[in-house]
Amino acid sequence: MQPSRRRLRRSYLAAVLLSVLALAPMTWAWLVSSGHRAVADTSPGWLSAVPRAPVALVLGARVNGRTPTPMLARRLDVSAELYRAGRVRAILLSGDNGRPGYDEPTVMRDYLLARGVPGRALVLDHAGFDTWDSCVRAREVFGATRVTVVSQVFHLPRAVALCRAAGLSTFGVGDDSSRRWASTTYAYAVREFGASAKAMLDAALRSSPVFPGPRETTLDAALRAAGAP
Repeated sequence: MQPSRRRLRRSYLAAVLLSVLALAPMTWAWLVSSGHRAVADTSPGWLSAVPRAPVALVLGARVNGRTPTPMLARRLDVSAELYRAGRVRAILLSGDNGRPGYDEPTVMRDYLLARGVPGRALVLDHAGFDTWDSCVRAREVFGATRVTVVSQVFHLPRAVALCRAAGLSTFGVGDDSSRRWASTTYAYAVREFGASAKAMLDAALRSSPVFPGPRETTLDAALRAAGAP
């Protein structure tokens, strides 16, 4: 039996509605972050497109033992370039240290130390379990008010949108990982559909981070040591 025209119309409208709902979180992230993002290495003068900020917030990613994965290493390289160019005065390394033997922030710090970034400029957040937690803790635990968030391009709209929702004046810099790791990048980009939905919900509900405090002064000390206002 052929479906009626009315049933076909309803099915079509339902499909359209589901598509709109699926795309809404990513659209929200793109719109909120529009005009507040730059891509690293797009030109010799890419650093000049990044406004100065007191802090670079580097979002953690998986590590293998004592070694950052290639994408995380690129985030760290970008943050080091920002620091050396004077675009930021301190670097907040936020990642997962939620189980014994796994410590993203310490691996991130050691990587930057080995590349000449001074330890006094590096601050570790061991409870950055996801992007929202990292943004909220940067504001509420470490006292940041203005940051340059560093990640990959596919993640950047969500990262900037969440940091801004958490109350941070935020600009984002992303590594274009598709030029080096295309298949991995596209796989992560697909995951952004679900991650963006969670992000929009976290921002709307003002979700509390897994570990909300207490207030730490390590970032304040790093900025004083750098002579930052």
